Amino acid sequence: MPTTMTMLELYAFDHPHSTPPRELADLLGGKGAGLAEMTSVLGLPVPPGFTIALPVCRAYREGGWPDGLDAAVEEHCAALESRIGRRLGDPADPLLVAVRSGAPRSMPGMLDTVLDLGLNDATVEGLAAVSGDPAFAWDSYRRFLTMYATTVLGVDADVLGHAPAPVGVEALRARVGEIRDVLARLGVTVPQDPRAQLRGAVEAVFRSWDSPRAQTYRAREGIDGDVGTAVNVQAMVFGNLDDASGTGVVFTRDPSTGANRPYGDFLPRAQGEDVVAGTARTLTLDDMASHLPGAHADLVGHLARLERHYRDMCDVEFTVERGTLWILQTRVGKRGAVAAVRLAAQMVDDPAIALTPAEAAARVSDDERERARAEVVAAARQGAIAGAVATGLGASPGRVSGAAVLDADAAADSEGDVVLVRPETSPEDVHGMSVSVGILTSTGGLVSHAAVVARGWGIPAVVGAADLVVGAAEVTTADGAVVFRAGELITIDGTTGEVWLGGATDGGAADLTDDEIVARDLPELLRLRRS
Repeated sequence: MPTTMTMLELYAFDHPHSTPPRELADLLGGKGAGLAEMTSVLGLPVPPGFTIALPVCRAYREGGWPDGLDAAVEEHCAALESRIGRRLGDPADPLLVAVRSGAPRSMPGMLDTVLDLGLNDATVEGLAAVSGDPAFAWDSYRRFLTMYATTVLGVDADVLGHAPAPVGVEALRARVGEIRDVLARLGVTVPQDPRAQLRGAVEAVFRSWDSPRAQTYRAREGIDGDVGTAVNVQAMVFGNLDDASGTGVVFTRDPSTGANRPYGDFLPRAQGEDVVAGTARTLTLDDMASHLPGAHADLVGHLARLERHYRDMCDVEFTVERGTLWILQTRVGKRGAVAAVRLAAQMVDDPAIALTPAEAAARVSDDERERARAEVVAAARQGAIAGAVATGLGASPGRVSGAAVLDADAAADSEGDVVLVRPETSPEDVHGMSVSVGILTSTGGLVSHAAVVARGWGIPAVVGAADLVVGAAEVTTADGAVVFRAGELITIDGTTGEVWLGGATDGGAADLTDDEIVARDLPELLRLRRS
């Protein structure tokens, strides 16, 4: 029997909660709590929207689509339309929305997302007219159809193909037609009605909670499988609109080393999924400062404010639309063990945060302390290796050796230490990532899926090793020369970004004890212990 719903389980981002929203992750999910906190407490530039709270997902899992949910969603959509001044499905000036998940604890990439929802054969023409850029409108429609087909309708992404995005209006129109033809041959259709699109997307997010990848991630992280996920429906802002637009993900401090500087990726003329998917060559935040100095200055100011407010390192997703900065998400960021130690100690000394020694000590678990100690000792004792065959970005620290495996299934089925080598990782690779001693990708940046998951799990990772081409059985250079084959022993260094053939070597810091190395290279650990 369907479950009866009340309006109380859907909340606009600016809903006046009696409890600070940041404390409501068990109701709103982590993302929804962050959006509500930034909107109603901090007054940051957040595109408006609403959250379908966790109890709704639990009701759906127990009894299907709940009674009253359609009416509740419609009421919140109407309020959003009134606020924005655009309507879903308006052929002249359509409102488009993003539909994102929001688990109480971060599960990067494991749950589903649909962007650009509200586009159809009529609204794409309206978007082209109101934006003054038909190529942007048709590129957004291509993105929406692809994402809806794979996420909501369950179409295999390989069936749609992985060709680069076409350039020019006619080529984009043709690509949209090709996608429609493929779907027609499969007997599935993306609805033209935005309300039907929205229901399908919300249901897909609910279903993704029970996907194999999500279950694998929860098992590794010890997350309760019964809590479910919230769904956030948010007005779209467009990083793919023009040369003064872009998107990125940034940490307020370096989550690998703990260094007190912003750390992240920026990609012009792109949407958020382009950054985290790891398929694009991203730019640095310094590049953003040169390209969009005003938006960069605004971002730096908001990062400082968020860190002071949360009294911790924050992970922030942002979009710039025609030079205007929008903040799309914030949460306390995942960090490696060494960074966890350094950040906790730094934030005692930082007058804007002023952790007490007891608070700092409580932030770093016994397991993290031991891992941090082991990492700095191992790094000091590793000897230099000559002749790196490739260099990428050090995304998660540590040097490891293992047999190269070129797909996640091979990693999951292997015995012994393996390094997973992929062009990029996706949530579907999580079962192989979880058993690998290291991860190497040929594309992607510091906040790509591979980087974020590896860092959270303490797995050394090198991303964006652009000189490597990863095939089905071997890894080559761009001109076809074989660098190594599946099964061969390789070594990666997630600090320097270097990749070598063969195993790791020892020989460094032979004249120091382990305690002396820790005192030299991670004195913050001693401070926490004394606390």
